[in-house]
Amino acid sequence: MADTWRNWAGNEQARPVRVVAPRDAGEVAEAVAVAVRDGHRVKAVGAGHSFTPIAVAPGVQLRLDHLDGLLEVDAASGLVTVGAGMPLWRLNPLLAEHGLAMEILGDIDRQTVSGAISTGTHGSGVRFGGIATQVRGLELALADGTLVRCSTEERPDLFAAARVGLGALGVITRVTLQCVPLFALHARDTAMPVAEVLDGVQQLADGNDHFEFFWFPHSETALTRRFTRLPGSTPLRPVPALTRRLDEALMGPGFKALCRIGARFPGTVRPIARFSAKAMSAREWTDLSYKVFASPREVRFLESEFAVPREHAADALREIGQWIDRHDERVSFPIEVRFAAADDIWLSTAHERENCYIAVHQYHRMSPRRYFDACQRILSAYGARPHWGKMHTLTADELRPRYARFDDFTALRDALDPEGVFTNPYLDRVLGPVPE
Repeated sequence: MADTWRNWAGNEQARPVRVVAPRDAGEVAEAVAVAVRDGHRVKAVGAGHSFTPIAVAPGVQLRLDHLDGLLEVDAASGLVTVGAGMPLWRLNPLLAEHGLAMEILGDIDRQTVSGAISTGTHGSGVRFGGIATQVRGLELALADGTLVRCSTEERPDLFAAARVGLGALGVITRVTLQCVPLFALHARDTAMPVAEVLDGVQQLADGNDHFEFFWFPHSETALTRRFTRLPGSTPLRPVPALTRRLDEALMGPGFKALCRIGARFPGTVRPIARFSAKAMSAREWTDLSYKVFASPREVRFLESEFAVPREHAADALREIGQWIDRHDERVSFPIEVRFAAADDIWLSTAHERENCYIAVHQYHRMSPRRYFDACQRILSAYGARPHWGKMHTLTADELRPRYARFDDFTALRDALDPEGVFTNPYLDRVLGPVPE
């Protein structure tokens, strides 16, 4: 029995029968074949940044740390192939050396490429899809121990499903991405009254290349964040080193200390939230895109996130705020609101619709259950789809009507993995078990 594995948030753990760290795609396929021979299920794990048990391995755990190479770069076309275990924080500076960049990133870059796409990780910008929309080809190890490739031309149904595949179809071994020329972002943070943001949220989303905002419950202030895309040759004006260190201290040890106080003395949560909202300061800076999109997360938290049709954003957020006030819920972390374009990926939260993403958080030492359940209930009335890597309690029967290609996905899963080699309790819940 291997040592206990835990995810980043510490809310999920596993004690796999054994851990395998393959060095190439052939060893991944061999590890799968051996696990099948021994009667074990298989799960690949990346950086462990999912808050759900999607990567919990009840049998053999595959750690893809060695599949982290930059395998092919075509600067002219922007096509880049990487190993599935390549972490985004390492990939971005490597791309910059070749004059390239990811078209969009999330606000955390600790994930591996395969983990980010498999769970539907996204950024914010109504003209940009999630990270998986940048994928142009995949290589996977299937349950029968074979390696296959897929793209829009080769096994297109597998490609349509596997870009956000939840780890249910096979183990991704390499990913080909469509990158863009290196670019910079001009960032502008501005505090605004929440009511004003909600009244104009659609115009704010449409009027900026990238727009998002953070709202501390118990306060009337939101921090709006607007990014404008600029050529990579633009003179950079990054956040000054001293300011950056002060921000890291405030949002790292300082905020952590406040959260601990709130966990121990719940009556202080509301004034702490109001203080935190006031501490969010206006500023502007310009830097390379990957240095602006992603920011460090020094304080551990739990997170639940749902995608709702963007036209319902303001109504849904007002309902959440009203529920918090009516139930005297103590919330230490801000609500994060982002936007993304529609796509054609079968189990993407953005499948065939533009979305507003509403993410709610709670300090990891405080129970999130009542708060998260209430948000799930409120947002489900708007047809919400849960982020596959964020906490929720929905089942396959509840999720099926929210995805037009849900049954197509599960039928493909059943055909590729009839014995359920790649399933686990979480996938059994959200997709339904593989038929006997």
